[in-house]
Order: sequence, then C-alpha cells, then structure tokens
Amino acid sequence: MGASIVPIAVFTILWGVVGIVCPFFAPKGPNRGWLCAYMAQMNPLIGPRLDNETLIWISRKWLVPVASPPV
Repeated sequence: MGASIVPIAVFTILWGVVGIVCPFFAPKGPNRGWLCAYMAQMNPLIGPRLDNETLIWISRKWLVPVASPPV
C-alpha cells in the first residue's frame, strides 16, 4: 500500500503558493505574520506519543506527582 505522489504534490504546491506568494499581497501591518504563527502551532498537535513508563519516568524526574485514577 503506497501513497500516490499526486495528492502530496498538490498540497505541497498549494501551501507553497500560500506561504510564498500570498504574503506579497498582504497589507503591511502588525498581523502580517499570521501564517508563520499558525503553521508553527501545528507541530505540537501531531507530536510524539509516549508510553506510560516514559511518562512516569518524566514525572518522577521533574518532581511532578502522577495523578491517580478516580475511585
């Protein structure tokens, strides 16, 4: 099961146009960098997934108590 190159190319070109060409048409002002700010916030939404042992180790290392499940 392989991915087709067509959808990847289409969306890459689309976002390339949005990110490279559209800023030239944006009026100068304090909100001009909205695209960079928006795109930078997307990465935490699709970040790494950690297993329970890693989360427990991190909580102990950072001295953060692990919440116990409700009874």
